[in-house]
Amino acid sequence: MGERIPNWLLQRSHISPNKPALIFEDQVWTFQEMKDIVQDLQAKLASSLKEQDRRAAILMKNHPKMVWLIHALQQLGIEAVFLNHRLTTTELGFQLQDSQTNLLFYDETLAEMANKLREENPQLRIYTTTQYESFPNQQLEIRDEYDLAATCSIMYTSGTTGKPKGVQQTYGNHWWSAIGSSLNLGLQEKDSWLCAVPLFHISGLSILMRSVIYGMPVYLMEQFDEEKANSLLQSGQITIMSVVTAMLSRMLETLGMKTYHSSFRCLLLGGGPAPLPLLEKCVEKGIPIFQTYGMTETASQIATLSPEDAFKKLGSAGKALFPAQIRIIDENNREAAPNQPGEIQLKGPNITSGYLARPEANQVAFEQGWFKTGDIGYMDEEGFLYVLDRRSDLIISGGENIYPAEIEEVLLGHDAIIEAGVTGIKDEKWGQVPYAFIAARNSVSEAELMQFCRTHLAAYKVPKKIIQVEALPRNAANKLLRRKLLEYLEQEKQS
Repeated sequence: MGERIPNWLLQRSHISPNKPALIFEDQVWTFQEMKDIVQDLQAKLASSLKEQDRRAAILMKNHPKMVWLIHALQQLGIEAVFLNHRLTTTELGFQLQDSQTNLLFYDETLAEMANKLREENPQLRIYTTTQYESFPNQQLEIRDEYDLAATCSIMYTSGTTGKPKGVQQTYGNHWWSAIGSSLNLGLQEKDSWLCAVPLFHISGLSILMRSVIYGMPVYLMEQFDEEKANSLLQSGQITIMSVVTAMLSRMLETLGMKTYHSSFRCLLLGGGPAPLPLLEKCVEKGIPIFQTYGMTETASQIATLSPEDAFKKLGSAGKALFPAQIRIIDENNREAAPNQPGEIQLKGPNITSGYLARPEANQVAFEQGWFKTGDIGYMDEEGFLYVLDRRSDLIISGGENIYPAEIEEVLLGHDAIIEAGVTGIKDEKWGQVPYAFIAARNSVSEAELMQFCRTHLAAYKVPKKIIQVEALPRNAANKLLRRKLLEYLEQEKQS
């Protein structure tokens, strides 16, 4: 048993019961009201649990009911497995089986997907919000404390090779992520955070955790709407918002000549390196843009540009948040000199305890307490981090991570395909989109391959273009050289 802290929902409702906790559309809930709803739900959910249930999956869109469920599972000590509803049932089925999760809670809008998951996974028990809200209450002991070393949430992230891995996030990871962020950005009495990112992503979940730890209201949006977001930022009700590049581009385009309210103090930009022209546009309009660096494995941001450095170090992800450390390791496995690129490695209490049931992956990813990200970057003479590439082959499209190997694996499952290679192409709207290059053993149309991909992949992972070539570029060890794929694109333009 590790170090323990008070149950943060109970503690927060005790300290500031009447302070707004959640705002959704025209409804407001205080921390006391949230605690009462969650405790009632907790007593009902207990009726659906079996003795062997350690985990429960959540398949929901952003909604207060998802917020109540997340907190209720924490009260019960049940690990929450967050499912991305943009994935296919095949992809989600793997995550359920891999995590040995037999219990799924979903909202009615995703009923078709939930029912299909149950068909494909007969051991799965599924309940809608309407169903579990009608369960009888079960008498429970109140959970007064959280063990910081205990797993709180699990989110699946793809690797450059192989199947997705479940990232275990402990209560301590969420706690230290919140503390590190507050020591960097500060806390103000009138702070409120606009959450327009999915709660099934760490970017969204971390906002909920910070809300209850800080005593800060969250304005929750069911889905991102640039006009609504701009209106809220102009109203003076919002002080902080988290975005990815694609969201920011849409907001700026709709904003036109206007700007935001003076009380809006922080626009956190994550999801990969941002184009400099976009950052410069924010500076011109006086928008307080802070670039960040983080991932699922770090329970959100681990580096953020401090307010005083926001403009003089434009393009940098800043320095490590207070409880964390960053180093750059060169190809000779030595600490890199300033401005010399290398692998970004991290250490700190907000870093995952490890991948679920992946001892080999954990052995590769961790070394003497340091987490090896596989991302490439450098630090300047003053120690500011600049991220050059997010895991060299990673494609970040609209804030979503896409790994080429996953698409290649699907394409290679088609009878006509001999070889497949995927790389990211710059895109004005999404930042990057995947392009596929294939060598085929017999004639096959691009339309047929696209349809094949749609049945196996989430829509955002389907290649925007599939180009047939004679053979793919490989090195002496027969390893695919994905960066050389762009040369084929140039050849096709010239032909």
